[in-house]
Amino acid sequence: MSGAIIFIQEDLKITEFQQEFLIGSLSVISILGSLAGGRVSDAVGRKWSMGLAAIIFQIGAAIMTLAPNFEFLLIGRLLAGVGIGFGVMVAPVYIAEISPTVSRGTFTSFPEIFINLGILLGYVSNYAFSGLSSHTNWRIMLAVGILPSVFIAFAIFVIPESPRWLVMQNRVNEARLVLMNTNEVSSEAEERLSEILASAESGNRDTAVWRELLNPTPVVRRMLVVGIGIQSFQQITGIDATVYYSPEILQTAGLENKSRLLAATVAVGISKTAFIMIAILVIDKVGRKPLLYASTIGMTFCLCGLGLTLWLFEKDSVGVALVILLVCGNVAFFSVGIGPICGVLTSEIFPLRLRAQAFALGFVGNRVCSGIVAMSFLTVSRAISMSGTFFIFGIVSALSVVFVYKIVPETKGKSLEQIELLFRREHDWQEEEVELSDTQKLVQDHENSTFTL
Repeated sequence: MSGAIIFIQEDLKITEFQQEFLIGSLSVISILGSLAGGRVSDAVGRKWSMGLAAIIFQIGAAIMTLAPNFEFLLIGRLLAGVGIGFGVMVAPVYIAEISPTVSRGTFTSFPEIFINLGILLGYVSNYAFSGLSSHTNWRIMLAVGILPSVFIAFAIFVIPESPRWLVMQNRVNEARLVLMNTNEVSSEAEERLSEILASAESGNRDTAVWRELLNPTPVVRRMLVVGIGIQSFQQITGIDATVYYSPEILQTAGLENKSRLLAATVAVGISKTAFIMIAILVIDKVGRKPLLYASTIGMTFCLCGLGLTLWLFEKDSVGVALVILLVCGNVAFFSVGIGPICGVLTSEIFPLRLRAQAFALGFVGNRVCSGIVAMSFLTVSRAISMSGTFFIFGIVSALSVVFVYKIVPETKGKSLEQIELLFRREHDWQEEEVELSDTQKLVQDHENSTFTL
């Protein structure tokens, strides 16, 4: 949408307010998709919920492609937002629940890879079709977005259902078969199944899920602080402003030529996509927190650097080069840490009975922050200057470093059931991280206490 919006303005004659509303509405309306996705995925299963998400998105994208005016374009954007909310909420939960412990971080990062590939595809298509008439080019740019969701719709008929969801439905034999196919060692599959059964049994309460989330126990409250906090910081640091409004940022710096603007956004997309590959390769080796530190600290420097550059070098060739470099650096640091790890952590930390809907609640925080940023960026930039806006993002990013240090635990190498027990310990995480051996002892103690009872 970032490149297409330039030509939508020319073709449909939309105002700046309509531009902000069109871009930001997707984030806000995706809240409905995420909240519905939690309940639907608990009812019909994780994989069929992803299929429904793909269908809703395809309908929305088709309406946007054929839209004769702003009103139809907005309707399509809203439908696409519901589909995105569904998919972004369900996919990490599904992958976390089906993946082996040793590679869960890598696999759960895959949705972020495809999101970034989609963004890059959008940037490339913007540049490739920019030479067509303004009535046609933006429609083709938006139509290209339908292709990945078509692939997802076909993949649904091949992939298995989540074993943890199957256990929740008392389909234990089917869950065992899925675990046997996704774990190389049968004994590990049986061990995981035993942990899932124990977790499902301990979570089999009469308390409604949403009642427990809205009136949480101290343990669940700590989980919610981590989940909602990391989801909100991912967006309130301004990544969507960088992605959606990169042409406007570059124009402020002094780059006016449309073709060069779109070529520069391709560089942004390449940086964002390339660096997420680094996170995928090392997330299960070095852990979540080291990558989060590198990501949030690096983003803080880049965002403050953007604010300083736009203040000192506006409409200057040196400023243009520095802005491109700093924007690419910001999205690169985002992709190496808080981008993919946000979904990984949020899908890991909640117990089985709460996982889908708690993830949806965290995603609400993510989408609210994204919507606030996307729908106010141009207005705030006009009021306090674009450099001032990036200084604010830099301050918020610095706060995210403190949040990671004080609040976020390390979950590398622990099963989902072990992570649940990790939160039950009254423990100062920044002084002493719980090692895998300690967590295994917790599991044994828990099983012994259950046996004694």
